[in-house]
Amino acid sequence: MALFDLPIAELRTYAPDVREPDDFDAFWAATLKQSDTAPVLLDVRREDTSLSLVETFDVTFAGFGGHPVRGWFTRPAGVSTPLPAVVEYLGYGRGRGLPHERLTWANAGYAHLLMDSRGQGDLYGNGGDTPDPGAGPLGGPGVVVRGILDPHDYYYRRLVTDAVRAVAAVRALPGVDPARVAAVGNSQGGGLALAVAGLVPDLAAVMVAAPFLCHVQRAIDITDAEPYGEVVRYLAVHREAEERVRTTLSYLDGVNFARRASAPLHVGVGLRDTVCPPSTVFAAYNHYGAGAAAAGAAGVEREVHVYPFNHHEGGEALHAARQLAWLRARMAP
Repeated sequence: MALFDLPIAELRTYAPDVREPDDFDAFWAATLKQSDTAPVLLDVRREDTSLSLVETFDVTFAGFGGHPVRGWFTRPAGVSTPLPAVVEYLGYGRGRGLPHERLTWANAGYAHLLMDSRGQGDLYGNGGDTPDPGAGPLGGPGVVVRGILDPHDYYYRRLVTDAVRAVAAVRALPGVDPARVAAVGNSQGGGLALAVAGLVPDLAAVMVAAPFLCHVQRAIDITDAEPYGEVVRYLAVHREAEERVRTTLSYLDGVNFARRASAPLHVGVGLRDTVCPPSTVFAAYNHYGAGAAAAGAAGVEREVHVYPFNHHEGGEALHAARQLAWLRARMAP
């Protein structure tokens, strides 16, 4: 794919007005209150992985509506002091898979909670273990259009709530320093991390790459790539539903969450990415922390790494090395 979006000079200042519902804050306050059940931890069981340098636990916590959400909690073996924690969210269609698949953060000295994505896990990877009891109205084959005619029914209302509850869950786990928790993710996971940054005011750091669900109104106009292509195909069939769909998506737009965030932010973006177009990523990046600045707070720390010749994969291992160095400087184990 050749360069197709705005030139990089324009991207660096691209901060468009993005559709935001008048009741955005009230909607999310009511949603989270509804799911604020106690205790957040439902079950914690040690998992036998045959790995000697880390220990892993099969964790179940209460997500949206109290629904059980699974996750892998991995930490360095033999460490008794409270550790900073990384909560990681997964890409579209992926489940938590097997416990030995993601060891980077534990090997770097962090406690690591990998949240399963309800109702996902069948597109790639090694599957998921969390059903979606709140599946609600039909809305196409993929989760991005499930319940999309009403924000209260929409799939991502449930998944974002799960993501917020995952932070509460990791803070309740033994051996975690609750003051040092980072939200991390790529693609769909990056969109979830941005949402958490806007809804959880005391995160220590946020790291995202190619975040999904940002500046969604533009995304569905300029790309047919999945998952946005699922929305396009849905509207090609449901021709009179456009306004309802765009309204629902505005409640999940990462730009609106980014405005409300205040934790330090680290971003990666590929300029040839048709899955999450670079202008949608920069829209969130350039608006990030605007609410805190408007309230008189000091400027929110943020940095972006641009990969001009890369698609949705972005910087891959190079970017991961940059994330490790950046995070260590802000919440060293």
